[in-house]
Amino acid sequence: MAEILLSLTIIGVVAAITLPSLTGNINERTWNTQRKALYARFSQAIALMPSLNGYGTYETVSTSSSASINDTAAETFITTGLAKVLKINNICDKDHVFDCGLASKITTLGGSQMNLPRKMSDLNPGIPANVFLISNTNAAAFETINGESILTFYNPNCTSSSMFFEGASNSGKPGLYMKSQMCAHFVFDLNGSKGPNTVGKDIGVISAIYSSDSNVVMPQPVRMLDAQYSYSQASKECSKLDAEYRLPNIEELLSMFYSNTLFDWNTTLSSWSSTVEDSTHAWVFGPNAGMKYSVPKADNYHVQCVKR
Repeated sequence: MAEILLSLTIIGVVAAITLPSLTGNINERTWNTQRKALYARFSQAIALMPSLNGYGTYETVSTSSSASINDTAAETFITTGLAKVLKINNICDKDHVFDCGLASKITTLGGSQMNLPRKMSDLNPGIPANVFLISNTNAAAFETINGESILTFYNPNCTSSSMFFEGASNSGKPGLYMKSQMCAHFVFDLNGSKGPNTVGKDIGVISAIYSSDSNVVMPQPVRMLDAQYSYSQASKECSKLDAEYRLPNIEELLSMFYSNTLFDWNTTLSSWSSTVEDSTHAWVFGPNAGMKYSVPKADNYHVQCVKR
């Protein structure tokens, strides 16, 4: 009897140690599967939309102020645009986003807690600064038929991939503003308010960039390296972390810029993208102003790594 009790005690101790890790691994695999499926559905839906700009603006401009457009733009985009190409169960306006299953608090990638963002400026206070066709719109929300809760931010004035506004960094380096090329930015929660409501786990972001020939991206999750590297070394350093890590492209960095408060990105540190301009130059993204800069590949810049 003593031997049986000792064996049961050992089994209990081992189970107590390994069960949380096992449960965590199962949850991670489940979230990864759900994220990939959601991304595939969004990519297919956005591809069916002829254009991503202008929804709701023509009907409201003649009768209302721009403030009204900011109030309803995201809801109109979902109702008259996205709902025609994506299966949606429930749509919630700016005053009732929690009715779509969203939690009031989110744990950021860095581990701090923040209120659910309700305007674009809540995602990144720098978005309305240096405004070029940017509307600081209120968020709306919807629930998919698969049970995901999606918080939606929409810029009805978004531009194409060929339209840029020129500017300069704080150090005077010439660059191109990318902020106006963001059309729709989505913060998704894979299991609603049940939890853990944490970025990189059940919460992530999807962005639809460029008004036509749109590019849909989903950077997951982000890790910044401590040192600065050349372009060729930057990719190698990401792959050293894990086989799943890689250097983000320029559109993914724009998505991360719009997700600044969720990803805890240091806005003073410009980072390499994997997107090249030519054989000797690649694009660096400056998160302070939302600009991209063409720089020699031999230069050293910071590195953000994302998962495949």
